[in-house]
Amino acid sequence: MKNIQKMNLFDAVMLVMGSMIGSGIFIVSAGMSRELLSPEMLLLAWVGTGLFTLLAALSYAELGAAMPKAGGQYVYLQAAYGKLFGFLYGWTLFTVIQTGTIAAVAVAFARFTGVLIPQISEQQILFSVAGFKLSTVQVLAISTIFLLTLSNFREVKKAAFLQNIFTVSKVLALLFLIGSGMYWLMGNNSSQWQFNSQNVSFSNLSPVLFAAALVGSIFSSDAWNNITFSASEINRPDRNLPKALVIGTSGVTLLYVLANFMYVQVLPFDAIQHAPSDRVGTLFMQTLFGEYGAYMMAILIMVSTFGCINGLTMSGARVYYAMAKDGLFFKQAAILNKNQSPQVALLIQGVWAALLTLSGSYGDLLDYVVFAVLLFYILTVAAVFVLRKKQPDLDRPYKVWAYPFIPLLYIVIATGICISLLLLKPEFSYPGLGIVLAGIPIYYWVQRKP
Repeated sequence: MKNIQKMNLFDAVMLVMGSMIGSGIFIVSAGMSRELLSPEMLLLAWVGTGLFTLLAALSYAELGAAMPKAGGQYVYLQAAYGKLFGFLYGWTLFTVIQTGTIAAVAVAFARFTGVLIPQISEQQILFSVAGFKLSTVQVLAISTIFLLTLSNFREVKKAAFLQNIFTVSKVLALLFLIGSGMYWLMGNNSSQWQFNSQNVSFSNLSPVLFAAALVGSIFSSDAWNNITFSASEINRPDRNLPKALVIGTSGVTLLYVLANFMYVQVLPFDAIQHAPSDRVGTLFMQTLFGEYGAYMMAILIMVSTFGCINGLTMSGARVYYAMAKDGLFFKQAAILNKNQSPQVALLIQGVWAALLTLSGSYGDLLDYVVFAVLLFYILTVAAVFVLRKKQPDLDRPYKVWAYPFIPLLYIVIATGICISLLLLKPEFSYPGLGIVLAGIPIYYWVQRKP
């Protein structure tokens, strides 16, 4: 049998960071600033999100080191709560979380390509019939999805090499953005923001409103857990998986906080709040580099989104492969090609992501699952407690630091955010819960006796 090389620690860290960094860091701060009302609270939100993410990563590290299997979070949920919960996660991941994110990021890639190539535009319609329209943006988005799907047919080490190139590129791109802001500040000897401690208060902004405003930063920092989907393809996962989770999430958090620090230093806060089409990153670069700034930002986002799509594509298919082996997904998805890559699962994922791209509804679907994704994070972190009770003799090469404080703190904070979303954004949270619950009859249909 062909000797397949596995991912090393650097590969794993790059997959964590590459899956996290997409287009959100250049956009979501506008909406967050309108809800948070001050630059101090905006920065606090990004710092808080980073710490919040790290709490979850530390808990996942224990689960991943103990169960280094393909499927990651799906495997942990199934071990703790049974097949139904594992299936509901896989169902939601396939129907919208992973595939919807791939579709949305692919469209973002195509839209920003249009800044450089005007022929790539949603107004450039190639085909139209009975209300259905196919634009050049959709064609490029679908082409990108399938290009990266086919690229991941190779063995994981080669796929990881491509991921490394794009992750390093977009980390350098973020460092360029941060460094450009610092250079501008040194040259101008002035800042648009001076710290005011009175703004760091919940007197004018309730904790409920603050928690609801974190949606943008939380999901700009999401997908860090994707590395667990490929745990069986990491060399020494008992050691390298926990390290990759901690290093990757901490590194992205630092970049995100520094980027937002530059935003509030260079741009007036009301300009961030009212950035055209919420493109704070573009406004930032135009302020620094004039008319060329928009082109530079387009290139930065193209690099960032391309690498993000590759990371999501590479990792997501491993969950459907694990589900298929358990009889909970299309049977053919359990087949590996000669490179030990889940080729059929990759194809199924790519086809559904392409259909979501055509539907034009993936943006709404992503909003709906914000609440659902947090529910699965809560359940997975709680699995640390469940499995310590249920499987006390399970080999745990890594145990979460400061247990039970770390996982318990995450559960409390995440539950508070979920309650805030139910109160303030019911139009998204309840449909998100509905998508999850819709998987219950599907599960029992799949499980029916022949």
